[in-house]
Amino acid sequence: KPRFIPCTPKGIMRILNFYNLDLNGKHVVVIGRSNIVGRPISILCSHKTSGSNATVTICHSGSNNITDFTIKADVIIVALGVPNYLKKNMVKNNAVIIDVGINRIDSEVNKKGYNLVGDADFNNLSSYVSAITPVPGGVGPMTIAMLVENTIEAAETSLSK
Repeated sequence: KPRFIPCTPKGIMRILNFYNLDLNGKHVVVIGRSNIVGRPISILCSHKTSGSNATVTICHSGSNNITDFTIKADVIIVALGVPNYLKKNMVKNNAVIIDVGINRIDSEVNKKGYNLVGDADFNNLSSYVSAITPVPGGVGPMTIAMLVENTIEAAETSLSK
């Protein structure tokens, strides 16, 4: 057991728990295999604990026919780093989408010169799925909150010794 759970996966689990999205018996597809998000969240989702206990499939940029997996998933956690990658035709109706991606798309309309979008096609998925995290404003703020929580836990642990 690691001393601290990585912040982004910890934040994802906190979001699922807050909205009473129990993963027990569900099929979770994680798109992305990074050591920071993909692998840790796959482990957390499959733990035999309250709120977890899912069957987890990990897909990544080298996976063939990712849609074969995502179309059957109850929950999809996408952390691939490709803007608007996850499309409506890749997802079953009423699935839950957790979008970890944050991508800059050039925009002549926005005064910053870009818009932020996730790895999921939010505009076309939001009315089709049962829940989806926005980008920005979804997983990112939870990552920061979990960083603060881990920092407090570290301080409390060092003070108790």
